[in-house]
Amino acid sequence: MPINTTDRTIDTIDRAPDRANGQELSWQETALCAQAGPEFFFPAPGSSTREAKQLCGACEGRVACLEYALTHDERFGVWGGLSEKERHRLKHGSR
Repeated sequence: MPINTTDRTIDTIDRAPDRANGQELSWQETALCAQAGPEFFFPAPGSSTREAKQLCGACEGRVACLEYALTHDERFGVWGGLSEKERHRLKHGSR
């Protein structure tokens, strides 16, 4: 997930393996999360994820982001509008 800083964009995902596998990551270029800081999508334990989820809901790349998170077993943060627990339930069924 790209993270904007004041003078440049830092890519926190190693894109090389995904390009080699032919996976398209262009959704990251226009993702709304690129306009917010990482603490927004990776809040402290027990903090609200409501605002991050609202931003994800308005993002055109939400589905691709969620697919990426599920495929790459992202265990932390809000991805595609879902928290860690929500992604786990989606991937493994409600338990």
